[in-house]
Amino acid sequence: MARPTARFMLQHPAHLIALGFGSGLSRLAPGTVGTLWAWLAYLMLAQWLTTAQIGWVIAASIPVGWWACTVTAQHLRVADPGHIVWDEVVAMWIILWLCMPMGFWGQLTAFGVFRFFDAVKPQPVKWADRLFKGFGPRGGWGIMWDDLVAAFCTLLVIALWRHFVN
Repeated sequence: MARPTARFMLQHPAHLIALGFGSGLSRLAPGTVGTLWAWLAYLMLAQWLTTAQIGWVIAASIPVGWWACTVTAQHLRVADPGHIVWDEVVAMWIILWLCMPMGFWGQLTAFGVFRFFDAVKPQPVKWADRLFKGFGPRGGWGIMWDDLVAAFCTLLVIALWRHFVN
């Protein structure tokens, strides 16, 4: 399957999750669209949940995402499909959860730095991207893992910025 459709997304709960509730169906830059959706979703969650509750949502979203990415990649018959965006969603949530409160420009900068690490894949993100490949649980974890490393790198850049500039 070249590109998943809305019908494919609705055929299995794993597809709905892995495809970022539709944000991964974008024809252009699904990873960026998924990250934008994650940003908006985080801001909505923050209206109703405490910081601790959001932490629990994120903690649950990692194993659920692992499962969803594993199943969806197998059904798409592609080891790491670009339309799977749950990895970007979880990574962006982690970044915002650990950095908030921030104003719009801080959030936009965090978004941009994360997209840089996720798209360009400098080391150690490149290493993480190559570590777990294939189908099954190992491949599903690999889909998630490089974005978690990209989130860590983003957090490191933000921490260094705050330390040296502020």
